[in-house]
Amino acid sequence: MATENRASRIIEARKQGQTKDLAFLLLSIVFQLVLGYFFGHAYDMKIFMATGYMVASGRDPYSLPDLSTVFHNPAFQGLNSIGYPPPWPLVLGLVYLLSYAWTHNFLAYNLAIKLPIIAANICLAYLVRDILKDQGAGPELVHKAWLFLLLNPFLFYFTTAWGQFDSLVVVLTMLALYLLYKHRFVASSILLALAIALKPTSVPVVLAAVLYLWGAPSKRMVGYCARFVFSLVVFIVLPFLIFGWSASPIYHGWNAQFTVSGGMSLAMLYVLFSDTSLLPGNWWLLGVAWLPAVFIAAAFLQRGEHGLLNLFQQSLVLVLVFYLTRTWLSEQNISLVLPLVLILVYMDKLPRLILHAVWILPLIFTIFNTSPAQLLFPILPRLMAQLLQLAQTYRLERLWASMAVIIPWQVAGWWIVIDYYRSKSAHKGKPVLA
Repeated sequence: MATENRASRIIEARKQGQTKDLAFLLLSIVFQLVLGYFFGHAYDMKIFMATGYMVASGRDPYSLPDLSTVFHNPAFQGLNSIGYPPPWPLVLGLVYLLSYAWTHNFLAYNLAIKLPIIAANICLAYLVRDILKDQGAGPELVHKAWLFLLLNPFLFYFTTAWGQFDSLVVVLTMLALYLLYKHRFVASSILLALAIALKPTSVPVVLAAVLYLWGAPSKRMVGYCARFVFSLVVFIVLPFLIFGWSASPIYHGWNAQFTVSGGMSLAMLYVLFSDTSLLPGNWWLLGVAWLPAVFIAAAFLQRGEHGLLNLFQQSLVLVLVFYLTRTWLSEQNISLVLPLVLILVYMDKLPRLILHAVWILPLIFTIFNTSPAQLLFPILPRLMAQLLQLAQTYRLERLWASMAVIIPWQVAGWWIVIDYYRSKSAHKGKPVLA
């Protein structure tokens, strides 16, 4: 009888736990739907909406005309072209056909663009949960990690409310690394190529994959790289050829990545003491400093298969070196760092304080970067304009406050990088390169 009572109590506790988990999941979904409906970044969402219309109507999305009459909104005049490769514009075209094309509801279209992003946020929580389970984490830690991502303000703000699709890139990148560990090389290479084709913020992860496959049999690495390059061509080059789109805005957009300073970069110092974010003269060389930095960092990493956690650590190190040495770093790009740090913290590879720094500092920074006001574009554009004008009045104070956040972010990032090299060197008793 005692055994039966204990079993029934266990079953009842599981049912209650499942009910609570379902409630948390629904809470996350509903909250994201509300944020996605009412908010959206003034710059990004206008371009995303316009791009969706251009693709759906069979026109070149990399050349945006005056679309103020299409959306009955004067804000859609003089738009810059989208700077991302074709996969995201193609998604936006499909979203337009399924939403604004037949509803003509501006806020519904705003939400529809966020639906793939919301789905990616949910998938990320479950993917991290499964990875932690696979690595032997306890049920309590696994559940905490799931809740952390399911209800994280960082993801809510930068993806759901803002409208940036970094969570799609993050899910594909994380899944590609996990499948690489599971020796599912074909799927891994294709997913990693798709992630980079959406947004190249995870480019350094390619080096981590190559290092993981380093050594015999060499055909594995060669095959992986060949499939990756082929997939990248299919995702990026082929749409331009099929649809006859012009790739010139992409070239100009990428050039800006090397000549612009600001964001969560130390190059914000230049913005602080000048009236422009454009780097003068040969200072553009700072914009490509990340390239040798990433390759130097990779040269001192371990080669060969050393487990999933080490693969995550090396990916994190390369991504951080890429981010920390750039002259421009958007806050939402740090989405890629968040789940890597979360897993490593919960597996006792990093201190918990680092996890808090990774998501709290960007949220503080974005306040001084005037992003909250710009999220009012879909519902309160006049208030947004007034708040931005007020922010311009205190430009210098905002920039100094931004630097006060950037410095600890840099310290936390470099600490992760240096600590990894130090720990591996101490563990082996010799330089990592040896």
